Amino acid sequence: MTDIRHSLTESLRLEVRSEGLLAVCFDAMASPCEVLLPAQHRSDAIEIGSVVANEAWRVERKYSRYRKDSVVSVIHRSRGSRIVVDDETASLIDFAQHCFDISNGMFDITSGVLRAVWHFDQSDRLPEPSDIQRLLPLIGFQKLHWRRPVLMLPSDMELDFGGCGKEYAVDRAYGLLATRYAEPFLINFGGDLRANQAPPSDTWKIGIERPDTIREASMVLELEQGALATSGDSHRYLMRNGTRFGHILNPLTGWPVPAAPRSVTVAASSCTEAGLLSTLALLKGAEAEQFLGDSGVRYWVNR
Repeated sequence: MTDIRHSLTESLRLEVRSEGLLAVCFDAMASPCEVLLPAQHRSDAIEIGSVVANEAWRVERKYSRYRKDSVVSVIHRSRGSRIVVDDETASLIDFAQHCFDISNGMFDITSGVLRAVWHFDQSDRLPEPSDIQRLLPLIGFQKLHWRRPVLMLPSDMELDFGGCGKEYAVDRAYGLLATRYAEPFLINFGGDLRANQAPPSDTWKIGIERPDTIREASMVLELEQGALATSGDSHRYLMRNGTRFGHILNPLTGWPVPAAPRSVTVAASSCTEAGLLSTLALLKGAEAEQFLGDSGVRYWVNR
């Protein structure tokens, strides 16, 4: 137990922020993560941060497509056979089906196979259209055999929860912390965040990153409580002959969505809801603002 605590403490970093705030920082899901708290004793901050970090790491371990021991890898190894999934995984698949249905197939957790040909490394290397066409038959949530809790994934298809995993982890960590800690806090996983109440300094100040910059804010939002999620292509894209190809792919065509905003930020009651709406807005391309306006949410768009 001593070794585990020592390892956890080394994985968490404390940073003093302005306006009397303390940040407990760590890395998860390929993102910088933190929980912001009113300044307090180091040991108390570490204990609170541990709750958040452990839940982030748990979700990452369970649903990472890169880990051989994850649920996703178990499902992939069971292609062509029926498998009974646990309640948490079943709920995520149900949510993915809901996203697929309301987006008319544009939000699809089976579209991760396109990673085999799309590499958004800021180069000019586009995949061959024939290679994209070859993968399209492997995409389509409707091709899954899903009747909770039994799943059968057809041969050569994949599941990828990356489109909602980080926001889901924020909400899970928020739920755990909210039952243990009554003081103000804000959980931030790579720009997707949720706060329970306003801090002593009046509001949480949230910078929205300007596209093509690192930590340069295009605007600063003031948040008392609730969630914000941002989707965008600032760091993942290709550029060919002056045309930018962002990483938001249309699963029906296998190509990037044309005329999509550079970034979309949405405010909602949960991070999962905010993340879904910001992603759907990008998938709407030129109609992003109209979609967000019709959804009745607060939003901010960078084009």
